[in-house]
Amino acid sequence: MKTLRISLLCLGLIFETTAWAQIKVENAWVRAIVPKQQATGAFMKITSVEAVKLVAVTTVLAKTNEIHEMKMEGDVMKMRAHLNGLDIPANTTVELKSGGYHVMMMELEQTIKAGDTVPLQLQFINAKGNKQVLTVNAKASFKDPYKP
Repeated sequence: MKTLRISLLCLGLIFETTAWAQIKVENAWVRAIVPKQQATGAFMKITSVEAVKLVAVTTVLAKTNEIHEMKMEGDVMKMRAHLNGLDIPANTTVELKSGGYHVMMMELEQTIKAGDTVPLQLQFINAKGNKQVLTVNAKASFKDPYKP
């Protein structure tokens, strides 16, 4: 009986892990900066099998990280923080890109040079309140390294 309980517990952990393993982050990159620059952006594509919300992004390279949206309102470009996170609908790729949703990295701790690798920790939450943190290594570049 004890073996059965342990087996069921392990099986439950496998299913829990498998469900979370279905969030995919691709083409992560961070805009390289010039010396003394205090802010930059991080960009990527996120897809999940189930609806989740990106609620936080952290990195050791910036004191403040916020999920932002940049959009044009008439002739004025506006940027605003999404303090409640960014919805990632099930089976839909959400692209964080220049001129749209992105991660704003502020109060930078060091210069981010082209060719550097920037570790980002992305925190997601699902409808049940379960949290998952994914670590992504983003490429630093002055332009999107994934576009020809």
